[in-house]
Amino acid sequence: MEALLPIITQIIAGVIGGQAVGAAMKQAAMSQLPKILSGAIGGVAGGQLLGMLLGSGADAATGGAMGGLLGDAIGGLGGGAILTAIVGAVMKNR
Repeated sequence: MEALLPIITQIIAGVIGGQAVGAAMKQAAMSQLPKILSGAIGGVAGGQLLGMLLGSGADAATGGAMGGLLGDAIGGLGGGAILTAIVGAVMKNR
């Protein structure tokens, strides 16, 4: 269960980031399903990328498990928002 918590956090944060960008872009070509999927996929990718960039030493410096979850949430939020913006731009140009 401990291994799933970061991934779940990244997915939820990614979906939130994707929904925020989707609402801000207000593109008619982008329904809920692409926003949810791109947000979740981008959230996991962004969270994993941020984790690799910060390394395992960052958890100790930021307060242990809570710093890790906060990093997962921030990475997930950013990754979900970025991938949803890319998908929205591609769908708009089709």
